[in-house]
Amino acid sequence: MITYAIYGGAAFYLGLLTSISPCPLATNIAAISYIGRKMGDSRWVIAAGFLYTLGRCLLYLGLALLLALTAMSIPAVSLFLQQYMHLVLAPIFLLLGMFLVGLVTFGGGGAMMSEGMQKRVDSLGIWGALLLGILFAVAFCPTSAAWFFGLIALILGSDAGAITAILAKVGIRLPEASLPGSTVVLPVIYGIGTAVPVLLVTFLLAFSAKSIGKTYNMLSKIEWWARQTTGWVFVLAGVWFSLKYAFEVL
Repeated sequence: MITYAIYGGAAFYLGLLTSISPCPLATNIAAISYIGRKMGDSRWVIAAGFLYTLGRCLLYLGLALLLALTAMSIPAVSLFLQQYMHLVLAPIFLLLGMFLVGLVTFGGGGAMMSEGMQKRVDSLGIWGALLLGILFAVAFCPTSAAWFFGLIALILGSDAGAITAILAKVGIRLPEASLPGSTVVLPVIYGIGTAVPVLLVTFLLAFSAKSIGKTYNMLSKIEWWARQTTGWVFVLAGVWFSLKYAFEVL
C-alpha cells in the first residue's frame, strides 16, 4: 500500500507539473473558457469539468499503454536502455533543467483548436468537454512531453528489468515485486493531475466565481516555484550523471 501511495503521488506530481507548465496551462485556460460559458448552470459546469478530465485520462492511458507495452516487448529497446540509458540521462536532465529555469528556450507551444474544430466541439454540447480533454492532452510541448515521459519511466521502472538495472546503477532500488495494474492506474492519476487547474476553477465557477482571479494568481506562483525547484534538481542530476558516467570522476 505504501509503494502504491509513493508511485501514485509521483504520478500525480508529474501531472500537476504538466498542468501548470506554460503550454498545457494555456490549453487548460481555453477549456475553462469553454466550460465557463454556462456558469449559471452549476451542474453543467461540474459535469463538463469531469468530462474534460476524463478525456485527458483516456488519452494518456492509451499513450502510456502503447509506449510501455512496446518498450517492454521489444528486446532491442530493453537492451539499449540497460546498456546506454544512464549515459543518455545526463544531457536529458541538463537540457530539461536549463529549460525549466529559463537558461535555454525552445520555440513553439501548445496547439490550439482551429475554428472548424471549435464548431465541431460546440455541436457536441456537454460532450464537447470530453473531446476537448482528448484534443488538449495531445498538445505536447517540450516541458509537458518531458513530464509525460517521466510517467512512462515510472511505469517501466516498476515492471521492466532494464529500467530497474539502470536505477540500481545510481543507487535507487525499486521493490522486487511489480505493481499490479500500474500501467493503467498511474496514467489515470497523471491525467487527473493535468486537469487540476480546470477542476479547481470549475468548482469556483459553479459556487464562487469571485475567487477565480485569486486562483490564477496562486497558480502562477506555484508554477514558478515548482518549475524552478524541479529545474535545478534536474540540472544537479545531469551534472552528477555526467561526472559519474561520462567523465568517470566520481
